[in-house]
Amino acid sequence: MSEEEKKNKAEKESAEKAEEAKETASSEEKPEKAAEEEQPKEKQPTEEEKLKAENADLRDKYLRLLAEFDNYRKRSVKERQEIYPEATARTVEAFLPLADNFERAANAETSDEKYKAGVMMIYDQLSNAFKKLGVEEISRVGETFDPALENAVSHIEDENLGENTVAQVYQKGYRLGDKIIRPATVVIAN
Repeated sequence: MSEEEKKNKAEKESAEKAEEAKETASSEEKPEKAAEEEQPKEKQPTEEEKLKAENADLRDKYLRLLAEFDNYRKRSVKERQEIYPEATARTVEAFLPLADNFERAANAETSDEKYKAGVMMIYDQLSNAFKKLGVEEISRVGETFDPALENAVSHIEDENLGENTVAQVYQKGYRLGDKIIRPATVVIAN
């Protein structure tokens, strides 16, 4: 055999092997394709089912948002209820030196009765404003000393008063409900 014939024979053999490989591959693919076709296809959701699922999702989001807003509203009300007394106490505390000075001016000796009456009117207006806000004076002369309400600055001996009794008030104290704005400055006896 000549070399050309050998080449042709080799080419024929390689072409036959390639065809056999193709046939083997196609026969293996066919059962896979057949198996895929035999399996039932997954059921596609209908338009109605999609809308129901979307509606349920939106309803869930709405309910969560509603609950979140309700919690926010309750928290805001609680914060306002806590802030109002504190703000009132701070404001009153800023006016206490003014009240002390008007009280001293009202108790001072003067020959001008009209001036004294005017000072008393201003002091009474300030006291009424404090009462409207719920502010109470702490002035407990003759009562037992309470360190939660009063600061003792001195001590005296007095046979007429009992032990740990408030003998004199140097500066009135004020409170708003249970909150002490300023404790009273007092002298205690015995």
